[in-house]
Amino acid sequence: MLEFCHVNISSGLVPILQDISACFQKGEITTIIGPNGCGKTTLLQCLNGASKVTSGSVFLDGADYFAMPLRERARKLSFLPQVRTIIPALPVKTLVEHGRFPHLGFARRKTNKDKTIVETAMNFTQITPYANQYADTLSGGIRQRAFFSMTLAQDCNYIVLDEPTTYLDLNAQRSFMEMILQLKAQGKTIILVLHDIGQALRISDTLVIMQDRKIAAIGTPKVCLKQHIIETVFNVQLKKFSDEDGSYYFFY
Repeated sequence: MLEFCHVNISSGLVPILQDISACFQKGEITTIIGPNGCGKTTLLQCLNGASKVTSGSVFLDGADYFAMPLRERARKLSFLPQVRTIIPALPVKTLVEHGRFPHLGFARRKTNKDKTIVETAMNFTQITPYANQYADTLSGGIRQRAFFSMTLAQDCNYIVLDEPTTYLDLNAQRSFMEMILQLKAQGKTIILVLHDIGQALRISDTLVIMQDRKIAAIGTPKVCLKQHIIETVFNVQLKKFSDEDGSYYFFY
């Protein structure tokens, strides 16, 4: 379990979040949703150092997350940020191999196990055909899948993804959500930030709903819908449609 206990978080010298407590259960898909500017990204970015916890504690499986050496953190939790300002001019396969660095020794020599994990991640995300193409020449959608593959190559039990469907077309978004469900079936713990509320409702075990830089509610999609908290936070109305394939949610 990943647990935030009464944390205050700043971005630079600016306080953003105060007294945030939330638990992300092991083996579940938990999605953070909320209006723009509510602090979703800032909350997760403290895990990779882009924002800073100034008080309170974060625990990963009962251990103090920030007391762990950086390499140990990177073996346990992988993080795919929303925006990358620098795209390395590296072949895709080399980029994905960077995900293995926390597991390599001083000589940085990759074992057969490392190579197999990289190949598996690339096949899983369907980027093997781009293995020799340079990352900075890829379309936004393919590039996003390449970084996702690198994230998976870390082979962590906890996977944190901030707006992972950015740059993906509708078909690619559907494929990505199928991959998320497959990762859950493998026992991974998935923590997402999504703007698509319908996707969040369909895929999530738990929703963390944020508003005005605070947590407004935590619960299953069913409970959150029953309490109408989503309509209140987003100031929208909900329509639900169902057919033999499942339920669909539209907000207006």
